[in-house]
Order: sequence, then structure tokens, then C-alpha cells
Amino acid sequence: MTQVPAGWCSPAPVCRKTAFVAKTRPKMEDCAQQTPLFTFGVIADIQYADIEDGYNYSRSHRRYYRSSLQLLRNAVESWSESAVQPEFILQLGDIIDGFNKGRGASERALDTVLREFSSSPVEVHHVWGNHEFYNFSRSALLRSKLNSTLHTDRSLNAAPSTSDVYAYHFSPFPGFTFVVMDAYDVSLLGREKTSELYNEAMTLIKKYNHNEDLNCPPGFEDLRQRFTMFNGGFSKEQLDWLDSVLTLTDEKQEKVTIVSHLPVHPHSTDPICLAWNFDELLAIIRSHSSVVCYMAGHDHDGGYCRDKDTGVHHLTLEGVIETPPDSNAFGTVSVYKDRMVLKGNGRTRDRVFLYPQSQSDAEHRAV
Repeated sequence: MTQVPAGWCSPAPVCRKTAFVAKTRPKMEDCAQQTPLFTFGVIADIQYADIEDGYNYSRSHRRYYRSSLQLLRNAVESWSESAVQPEFILQLGDIIDGFNKGRGASERALDTVLREFSSSPVEVHHVWGNHEFYNFSRSALLRSKLNSTLHTDRSLNAAPSTSDVYAYHFSPFPGFTFVVMDAYDVSLLGREKTSELYNEAMTLIKKYNHNEDLNCPPGFEDLRQRFTMFNGGFSKEQLDWLDSVLTLTDEKQEKVTIVSHLPVHPHSTDPICLAWNFDELLAIIRSHSSVVCYMAGHDHDGGYCRDKDTGVHHLTLEGVIETPPDSNAFGTVSVYKDRMVLKGNGRTRDRVFLYPQSQSDAEHRAV
């Protein structure tokens, strides 16, 4: 999430996250004796920096900049020692903290974190968050090791090559597709001030945010709090690409998980952390039958809800950066034909994600 010094803005009100509760609640032990089709790891908001501990912008949460590296090390060791090796790892953005930029330590900090990931042979899919853009330009990121399309033997399908959007999809197992989305495609971060997308972002944010410092949330008590400089949105070109990808996965009856840094469901996060045009992406998800889950970071408290209209699960993973050194914040997801099972560690809780059709069948049997 953002790095705004205390005193610049009033703290945002806490959003009470609610979830649709199914009539039948699947249990972790239901899958204990089954062999998953494949597994993958998830971790978010590491925000490593070689500096003393600090606080978030409202000084309500402590941030453990150095300790985040040890927590990443704990996660990598857990995945490496697992009886079933993960097929891949999802790193959901904000891999190093923006404080590194002012210290001239961005490259060194990134190398330090990537060295921990490389201690395991499991490939990592990197998502870009606001702290990536605090440290690097978009062009630099596209050339870097954080561009997962350049550093994998897996067959990837990227967004149109005419665009510099960082979005692609891949299939780790027959019948399953993962789509990585660029939540800062339309943004004041990482875009040249002369670009069309920067101007589009400036016009949009100033419509709602009249503060001199655009990192300060607008003074609304509703979802308009999301219009801050540390958030962003998805361009029409990227959304059209996603729509075309999901049309194909619908036809193939695949199961799709979408991942990005910014949450898109209002009940899965504090409103200050939502993507600017979350409603447009939600509308696309709701118009397709293949999406089963959306995963994000950014909100360090985490969150979860199941969309009551579609049954799609929206998971916001807890941030490593605000996790005490004696705890953890990561998970391993086991994928089955009718569900995904998240085994959490530390602040990340266990969850079972029944696929929408499986959930409907379970509810029907319970009536």
C-alpha cells in the first residue's frame, strides 16, 4: 500500500468486511485425504527495506521493514519442504518498499528479496503494485526480473504487444487458467506525464479528489475514498483483452483465477484500497462463467468475500510488511476439481473456495 507520512491525512475509517455465507460450509478435513491436482503459494506486500521499523500513514499499524525478509524466508522454506511441491508462487505486489528509492537502494533491495525467492526452484509470478512504481519506471520494470514473461519456460499469453501493459495468462494444469492483471495501467504512477493514460488518470482522480496532495484520500465516507494517487485502474484496452480471454475460457469450461495488486470487490477490502474502476472489472467477471477466484494484496489487513451473485471468491491477502516477526503471512493453495483450499500461516487463515457450480450443487443438496 502507500507510504504517506503521518499527519498528512486523517486515517480512513475501518471498513467492516462482510461475506456471503453459504448454507453448507466445507471443511478443511474434507480434502485432507485427497491428492490435489496441483498447488501454488501466495504472498503479498513484502515491502522489504533495510531500515528501522516504522508505521503506516495513520500510525495505527507497525511496519517491520527488515523482518519482512525473514518472513519471506519462512515462506520459501515452507514451500520447499512441502510434501507436494508448489507448481508456482504468486507474489501479489509491493515486493520492496518505496523508502528504498530515496536511499538509492532500490536495486540492492530487490536483489536481496529475489535472492530469497531463487533459493527455491519454484517459479514466481510477480504482480506489480504501487511500490514497484515508487522504485522503478514502467520501462525499467518491463526489462527487469519482475517481468515474469521474460523469466519462465512456461508458455505465457501476454496482452497485445502494441501496449506496455503488464498482463498475461498461463495454464499450469489442463482446465485451469491464471490471469495476471495490471492495476496501474491507468495511473499517475509509472506513466510519463505527457502520455494519454497519465492524463486520463489525472482527469479521473481530480474529479473526486480535490486535495493538494493526491495521496490524501478525498473526504468522503464511501467508496470514493479510493481515488488516491497510490491506487490505479485498468485501461479499456486491458479490460477488452480480459473479456476476450474469458470468452475463450468459458467456451473451454475452464476455471479461472485472476490476480492483481488492487482488490476489486468492495466487501473484500477497505474502500481506500479499491481499484479506481473496480466496477468495470467486476462487471466483466460477472458476465463470464469461468472465473472462480480473484486474488489481490494492497490492504495489509487482508479481507475476503464471496460474491453473492456469481459465487466468485475474492481474497485479499494479509501483508507481510505489517506482520510481527514472531508470526507469518503466506499461504499454500491446493487445487482440486471442485474447490481450492488455502492453508494459511500466521495471520493468513485457512479457507475453502468451492467453485461456483460446486457451491450451488452443495446448497441444493442441503435444501
